[in-house]
Amino acid sequence: MSFLDQLIANTIRADVRAEKSYMVPDASGYIKLDAMENPYLLPDALRAELGQRLADVLINRYPVASYAALKQRICARLGVPAGYDVLLGNGSDEIISILAMACARQDRRATVLAPDPSFVMFKRSAQFAGMDFVGVPLRDDFALDMPAMLAAIEQHRPALVFLAYPNNPTGNLFAESEVVRIIDAAGEHGIVVVDEAYQPFARTSFMDRLPQYPNMVVMRTLSKLGLAGIRLGYLSAAPALLEQFDKVRPPYNINVLTQAAAEFALDHLDVLDRQAAALNAERAKLATDLAALPGVEVFPSAANFLLVRVADPDAVTAKLRAGRVLIKNLSKMHKLLSGCIRVTVSTPEENSVFLNALKASLS
Repeated sequence: MSFLDQLIANTIRADVRAEKSYMVPDASGYIKLDAMENPYLLPDALRAELGQRLADVLINRYPVASYAALKQRICARLGVPAGYDVLLGNGSDEIISILAMACARQDRRATVLAPDPSFVMFKRSAQFAGMDFVGVPLRDDFALDMPAMLAAIEQHRPALVFLAYPNNPTGNLFAESEVVRIIDAAGEHGIVVVDEAYQPFARTSFMDRLPQYPNMVVMRTLSKLGLAGIRLGYLSAAPALLEQFDKVRPPYNINVLTQAAAEFALDHLDVLDRQAAALNAERAKLATDLAALPGVEVFPSAANFLLVRVADPDAVTAKLRAGRVLIKNLSKMHKLLSGCIRVTVSTPEENSVFLNALKASLS
C-alpha cells in the first residue's frame, strides 16, 4: 500500500471511501431532459436589466450574512406565513445537510426516515452526517405504505422524516391526509420535512399550515422555478426551530450574485409563474402522446417531469443519447422503478424531438 493509500485509509471514513461521487454527465451539445430544469430564459429586456444589476454588485465584499432583504422578498412573495422567517441554502442540498448536521447526535445514533424511492440526497446527507437511514418502500402504485410508515416511525423514532411533495423520482403527490398523519405520528420526537421542490408545478403546499404543526418544516428551491443556475433553496419552520438550524448554517453560504439575481427574479415572479403554467400544459400533452405509444406506461405527475416505463430502458437511453437527447435511466435505482426512465418536460420543440427519438428507439 502506498503512502497516500495508507493516509486515506487512516483518515477517511470507511463508508465515505466505499461511496461513489455524485456524477453529473456533460450535457454539451445535448437536449437536456435529465435534470428537471426550466428550459425557458427570461425575456431579453429582463436579461439586460439583470445583467446591469449584477454588474453593480460589490463582489469584492462579503455578503451581508443576515440576507435580510432577500429573505423579506421570499416571505412576501412565496407564501411564508406571517411571523415566520426562512433559512437560505446553496440549493436544497445544503439545506438537507444543515438539517442532518443539526439533528445528528454524538451520544447515540440518530435516524433519518423517508419513503423509498425518493430524493437520493436524503440518504446521502444522513450517511455523511453519521446518521442511520431507514427507507420505507412505497406501494406498487408509488403511494405511501401507511402501516409501514407508521410502524417505522414508532420503531425508530426518527429525528428527521423527509417527504418529497410531490415525490422525486415518481412525480406523484402523496395523499394530504397521510402527510398529516405522519406529522402527528412523529410528534415531539421527530421533525417532518415536507420538500416542496416542485411546488410551482404542483400548485399545492403545506407552507400555510406551519403554525398548525410545530414539528413540520417546509423546504423549497428556486431551481425548478427557473433559477437552477443560482443555487438557492429556502426552508421555513417555527421560529424557535429555525433558530437552531441557523446555528449550523455557514455564515456566508449565499453569494452576492445569487442574492442579487434572486431578488431580481422575485420582482418578476409573474414571468416565472407563466413559464411554469406553460410547462404544466406541455406536461399534459406529452403524457398523452407518450401513453399512445405501444409498450409505454406513463405515470401521473404533479412535477415538471414524467416517469415512464418501457420494455428496455438501457437500450432506449443509449439510443436517445446517440440522438443527442439526455434523459435519466432509473431502472436500476430501485426494484419499484424497474423499466423506468424519467424525462423533464420542456418546450414544445424539445418535447417533439424527444418524442420522435423515443419512437425511433422503440422500433
